[in-house]
Amino acid sequence: MKGSHLFLCLFSMSCWLNLMPTAGNKVFHFGPCRVSMSMTEIRSGFTTIKANIQARDPIRTLSILSYPHSLHKVKSSDRCCVTHHLFNFYVDKVFKHCKTEDSYVNRKISSIANSFLSVKRKLEQCHEENKCLCGQESTEKLKQVLVNYEGLNVTSAAMKSLGELDILLDWLEKSH
Repeated sequence: MKGSHLFLCLFSMSCWLNLMPTAGNKVFHFGPCRVSMSMTEIRSGFTTIKANIQARDPIRTLSILSYPHSLHKVKSSDRCCVTHHLFNFYVDKVFKHCKTEDSYVNRKISSIANSFLSVKRKLEQCHEENKCLCGQESTEKLKQVLVNYEGLNVTSAAMKSLGELDILLDWLEKSH
């Protein structure tokens, strides 16, 4: 009898710990979707390489993520959809083409990419469960991001997008 109480207590504690975000993680609510991510880890990795990445951007007159098609004007009902597609965009297009001659920078990029991949998978699950609906406005904003990206050569576009990661991170935290 004592063994079963101990087992039940340990099992309950294990379940509770699995539901809690790990140290440094924040839980973001994108409509009905809840996603845990380590914003501190992502920001730290990006801050370390930001100057290096932005120095590789030869085109300062174009932005892929910001004004006039700003993420800050996304309706709350479209945040899940936009976030889902932006994480797909970064994992499928940006990180694949961000390679430098500096192995330290490449490791930091890889670490950020792995964090994005984890979040992407969680958002895909919400999207598949139809919790993450896309309105016309969000579709237009995402099209503009792709037009801006595809207007450059692949490497330049990827480096510019990575250099603008702070825009995305700021938007995520403000919509948190």
